[in-house]
Amino acid sequence: MNFKRSTISMAIAIMALSLISMTSVQQDVFAQSLGMSITAMADEGSNTIIVTGVTVSDITDVTFRVTSPSGNNVVAVWQVSPDDNGEFTAKFMVGPTWTEDGFYEIQAMQSVTANSLYTLSVEVEVIGGMTEKTDVTESNLETGIFIPTQSNVANNLGLEISADAIMGSTTITITGTTDRMSEPVTLTVTSPNGNVVSIDQVSPGNNGEFTSVFATGGPLWKQDGFYTVSAHQNDNPRYNASVEVEIIDGAVIPEFGTIAAMILAVAIISIIAISAKSRLSIIPRY
Repeated sequence: MNFKRSTISMAIAIMALSLISMTSVQQDVFAQSLGMSITAMADEGSNTIIVTGVTVSDITDVTFRVTSPSGNNVVAVWQVSPDDNGEFTAKFMVGPTWTEDGFYEIQAMQSVTANSLYTLSVEVEVIGGMTEKTDVTESNLETGIFIPTQSNVANNLGLEISADAIMGSTTITITGTTDRMSEPVTLTVTSPNGNVVSIDQVSPGNNGEFTSVFATGGPLWKQDGFYTVSAHQNDNPRYNASVEVEIIDGAVIPEFGTIAAMILAVAIISIIAISAKSRLSIIPRY
């Protein structure tokens, strides 16, 4: 009888814990419905910038402030009200106060209990009073309820590159992505002592992707060590990236190649086997 009561009590306790956990999860889900997303779009050679966005808070106006590249001048201020779905749109015309060339910061702010999740900024490049092609999204939405359809969210990362090389190969393949499809990407390879050994320039595709292949042979690649591949589009740090590839005797040595991985695996297995054997040897025999 006591056993049955203990079992019933345990079952009740488990049910109570389950209910508490479910309630906690539900509260977390609702608590995570926070944040905002904005997208800036402009055509190359245009004087119009369209900013669209979505916010979880649809009861507070969104205030925009556009700052010049130097940060010294505010060239535009605007305020819009989100609709019932939390969506909003603002249009900015490049005017006579936009005298500087470079990246203008467009900041969107909502006064929602001083929550930093409701302050975002994107950058649009203006040269000679005309915009460069732009399609950039910044988002800190903490749920998947609102998905901005105006732009590919993956295109808000600026410029990124990676190196693909096989151990012992004499070629390095550089792949990358950028949200500046209208600007060519300049790739520079420097040796361990800082000498430039190769330069290439590629144009991103319509999806922002690009590829370049470097041959490692020749007298310029005779130094052993890490060669740096740098990608550059403009002076904005977001559009400058680099990777390193180790070259020995003119051939690629990946940071952690297949052979090195196999050697490590064999070493680990050997250590485990020796350890197991040692433990067995110290077990007293009767």
